[in-house]
Amino acid sequence: MVRIGSVELGEFPLLLAPMEDVSDPPFRTLCKKHGADMMYTEFISSEGLIRDAVKSRQKLDIYEKERPVGIQIFGSEIDSMRRAAEITAASGPDVLDINYGCPVKKVACKGAGAGILQDIPKMVSMTKEIVEAVDLPVTVKTRLGWDDNSKYIVEVAERLQDVGIQAISIHGRTRAQMYKGEADWSLIRAVKENPNMHIPVFGNGDIDTPEKALAYRKEYGVDGIMIGRGSIGNPWIFDEIKHFFATGEHLAAPTVSDRVEAARAHLVHSLEWKGERLGVVEMRRHYANYFRGLAHFKQHRLVLVTEESPAALHAELDKVAETYSDGISNA
Repeated sequence: MVRIGSVELGEFPLLLAPMEDVSDPPFRTLCKKHGADMMYTEFISSEGLIRDAVKSRQKLDIYEKERPVGIQIFGSEIDSMRRAAEITAASGPDVLDINYGCPVKKVACKGAGAGILQDIPKMVSMTKEIVEAVDLPVTVKTRLGWDDNSKYIVEVAERLQDVGIQAISIHGRTRAQMYKGEADWSLIRAVKENPNMHIPVFGNGDIDTPEKALAYRKEYGVDGIMIGRGSIGNPWIFDEIKHFFATGEHLAAPTVSDRVEAARAHLVHSLEWKGERLGVVEMRRHYANYFRGLAHFKQHRLVLVTEESPAALHAELDKVAETYSDGISNA
């Protein structure tokens, strides 16, 4: 049984990665329905929380049906991160996660996210302060290093464990790589095989099929897998991986009706959580992902990303279901 503190996650948990503009409550609800064992929120700015910014505060929203949930925070100042951790803990997540992995320039070049990989002593000190500030289990998500010349993850993981983190998720790329090239899980395996490590080690990067999930589980010996981009528009991936683990066979691919149902549920939850205007606008980035690969979908997508009426959007989703059968256009 894999545990983060007292949070039990099963024998080999599948975790939804924290992704900005993706891992919000509507999407987390879908992933939970389709087999994800633990959710992580979008990352939240420590400075935003301290300033009581509306957008940052809203990201603290979690719901009982999606637990266990980890809330992830990021920032470059130790004092601000400690204060943000205390604010976060008060909202009642199961786990507090620290973002030491975001490679985006506006985050990393300010010394937050993966930027802190250029200052390991500060990374350790910040982590220690956060662990001591809250009663929650603290976890970390990070990368192999800043660049190819600073892949210190084996040492870093042990030092973070020694100041009290209770799990670590490692993306198999450096910050310099961003999301290019193939993720290297060999150093993730090295972290897991370090005899001084006793906390769960989760691997992240490039898992987009059940076959790859099983192969990486066997090859790299991790305690579980965190899935990010492979879940976008594809919340079924968690069920698919679990079914493949259990049977060696594939679940039937989601039909167009399944995709429509998921997109509709996502829209409904977005409207409930964000309100009509934001719910409609922010949902637009998701439609192409749900209907990826459908021939002649452009005409439907144009309506879905321009229409402002929820009723009209539901009507267009009905048209999608009528037009296609198991991914094949009838038009």
